[in-house]
Amino acid sequence: MRDLIVFIARALVDNPDGVDVREIEGEKTTVYEVKVADGDLGKIIGKHGRTIRSIRTLLSAAATKAGKRAVLEIIE
Repeated sequence: MRDLIVFIARALVDNPDGVDVREIEGEKTTVYEVKVADGDLGKIIGKHGRTIRSIRTLLSAAATKAGKRAVLEIIE
């Protein structure tokens, strides 16, 4: 799932090398922290948060299919 997030984030931003995704595994939930370059933060969030909401929906669907729970957070 980390690879899915990295793929999507790198496709959206101007500086793909600035994308960093950390995976923190808990007992029941996995938290993914996404960090991008300063100028690319708006591209990941999108207008009214639509882009990040779509990414979270895709992540949730992939996690549910794998029988897990995943949360996506953006680190500024």
